[in-house]
Amino acid sequence: MKVAVAGTGYVGLSVALLLAQHNEVHALDIVPEKVAMLNDNVSPIVDSEITRFLDGKSDGTMNLDFQATTDPKLAYEDAEFAVVATPTNYDPKKNYFNTSSVEDAIRAIREINKDAWIVIKSTIPVGYTDRVRQEMNDSKIIFSPEFLREGHALYDNLHPSRIVAGAPTDGEEAVKAAETFIDLLAQGADPTELERVNNDGTVGIPELVCGTTEAEAIKLFANTFLALRVAYFNELDTYAESRGLDAAEIIKGVCLDPRIGSHYNNPSFGYGGYCLPKDSKQLLANYADVPQNLIGAIVESNRTRKDFIADQIVSRLEGVDHPVVGVYRLTMKSGSDNFRQSSIQGIMKRVKARGIPVVVYEPTMKDDEFFGSEVTKDLDHFKQVSDIIVANRWNDDLADVSEKVYTRDLFKRD
Repeated sequence: MKVAVAGTGYVGLSVALLLAQHNEVHALDIVPEKVAMLNDNVSPIVDSEITRFLDGKSDGTMNLDFQATTDPKLAYEDAEFAVVATPTNYDPKKNYFNTSSVEDAIRAIREINKDAWIVIKSTIPVGYTDRVRQEMNDSKIIFSPEFLREGHALYDNLHPSRIVAGAPTDGEEAVKAAETFIDLLAQGADPTELERVNNDGTVGIPELVCGTTEAEAIKLFANTFLALRVAYFNELDTYAESRGLDAAEIIKGVCLDPRIGSHYNNPSFGYGGYCLPKDSKQLLANYADVPQNLIGAIVESNRTRKDFIADQIVSRLEGVDHPVVGVYRLTMKSGSDNFRQSSIQGIMKRVKARGIPVVVYEPTMKDDEFFGSEVTKDLDHFKQVSDIIVANRWNDDLADVSEKVYTRDLFKRD
């Protein structure tokens, strides 16, 4: 089967390579440099599984029918499925996702291919797919949310927690298309996932076909719950640090309750990355005219946490003449090169607003400046000029200057 994928970011590229194990896949991107890298079997993003797949394609140890292109006709013509995985950044002025890239992709697909099933993989507002189907008079658009971590996108596709697809429940043909697309994703998963035993006693990968609007809500509510969990343990940590208590011991004790569990409980400077901030804000926007307290509190909690962290940093610099704050890495997670919406950027803004200069150590950046702050790739220089080193996540590179490091990474993991 021929499948087209619009967009080669974390979502698009991981889905494309997953499907290329058993299908002819053409990935479309507007950036020629990215396309050239992919066709040379070089990953433009940091993701170990993506690199492994492309290395395997290069040396012939993996049979992948994958090609990247800037030519829409080559990608879309004769494709049975066209996956849209273009970015939908949150627009704070409109208080809504900017979905223009998705609409542009749908129009481009339809100019070339009238029959392909279009599967939206981009994160979108609740109700979006149904509205677009009506506005474009196109009944062959469905939605399938992604549940991926940056830096582990292809791994999470190979080992999916669940596979969800949304289709109009009154349309038999659309439901069958959704089921077929789920089968394609499941076919590409690691074979061991077919034998796994889930918590409810079922075997294999949990699959769900539901309405498009329900599928959109699943995505936003899932990410907002993750943001809630991050915010909860961050506020626990704020309380412990303010009262001089051992936050790690409190967290361990709380998480011994099996209903809570010891996962996703490591404090940070705030939830960040590409999904959680924008998805929680979008869900809050979708709550217009619907009673709520919790969703708004989750969004506000992240701001409060950043305020608190900035206060803690500044308080540690009292008495230091002409202090310099060092920021160790802009990335949100270990093993990632992506720092979109990383919480450390909010900390930087708050510190700089108080007149304290910031120097950044970020070896993945080409530029020597980031929003007016010096960026260095020289770790020794960074350690020397920094009076305090702020690290959202600990790294052993900082062990020799541990007395300078301020982090809330209690368990030394993401």
